[in-house]
Amino acid sequence: MKALVLSGGAGTRLRPITHTSAKQLVPVANKPILFYGLEAIADAGITDVAIVVGDTENEIRQAVGDGSDFGLTVTYLRQEAPRGLSHAVLIARDFLGDDDFVMFLGDNFVFGGITDTVEEFRKEGPDAQLLLTRVPNPSAFGVAELDDAGRLLRLEEKPEHPRSDLALVGVYLFGPSIHEAVRAIGPSARGELEITDAIQWLLERDRDVRTTVITGYWKDTGNAADILDVNRRLLDLLEYRVEGDVDENSEIVGRVQIDAGAVIRGSRIVGPAIIGPGTVVENSYIGPSTAIAEDCVIRNSEIEFSIILRESGFDSIRRVEGSLVGRNVHVSLAHRVPATHRLVIGDHGRVQISS
Repeated sequence: MKALVLSGGAGTRLRPITHTSAKQLVPVANKPILFYGLEAIADAGITDVAIVVGDTENEIRQAVGDGSDFGLTVTYLRQEAPRGLSHAVLIARDFLGDDDFVMFLGDNFVFGGITDTVEEFRKEGPDAQLLLTRVPNPSAFGVAELDDAGRLLRLEEKPEHPRSDLALVGVYLFGPSIHEAVRAIGPSARGELEITDAIQWLLERDRDVRTTVITGYWKDTGNAADILDVNRRLLDLLEYRVEGDVDENSEIVGRVQIDAGAVIRGSRIVGPAIIGPGTVVENSYIGPSTAIAEDCVIRNSEIEFSIILRESGFDSIRRVEGSLVGRNVHVSLAHRVPATHRLVIGDHGRVQISS
């Protein structure tokens, strides 16, 4: 069995972060979202992986390399434009051959991995296996309609009037018959080759398409709020580990990870929180659900429920919460006194805030 991981796309809902960074490489708990998917694939016993890339190809290649760090062998396939999930299957035809495969959207997070689903697919051998979950806003997703017995009736991609609240999770398992389906369909009204149309084609020809409704945690991390929520849930799993330099005037409370090379002076860190290597925190408060990446400098500031990417700095800022801050961003004190700040700042930004 092989894997096809989709890591193209412009990430428009995450701008300005994605103006200068691939959305799949935005970190949660100080690790890129894409890495969790690759680890889940490896844990399921799949080692042969193709990653579909677009304009951020170089950044994805630099981060993932040949896949050996994950126990994988990685091939890169260039998709010149985001033309739909079925188009990704089309361009991967030579790589996939007639093998079964899992298609994993690189910006999706499935808590608990995919091992059980992959084992079930291998055992039963249907033409397709889909994961579904109930969502409050189904019109933003591919939507599945089931009959009273739980059998799949039809699929629709981002319908204006959804027939159910069951959304397709960004993990699909396919047998070789999907190749015939993606060749048979045409572009949708959005101008894309939709995977929902290909699966519907299989359904209409009485192919064996199965569904599993999951109740565990899943997120399509397409916006800042979803990324912060995934970060919060992952940090809840942290174990206390302090390898950095913490002085006697600092207080570490709860599940806190301070990586080697980090320096904490006169500060209070309340977990769950993670401080990356090379980061300096002085006379500051770092609150729960906060991930600060490597080589940041936080002085005389308060940060909670936020993600701060590498080489960024805060100086004399109170108070930041619910924020996603890009790489090499510097936020400093201006002359006015504000209330709480809520920020989404792109890489290399410079912000002055009255505090």
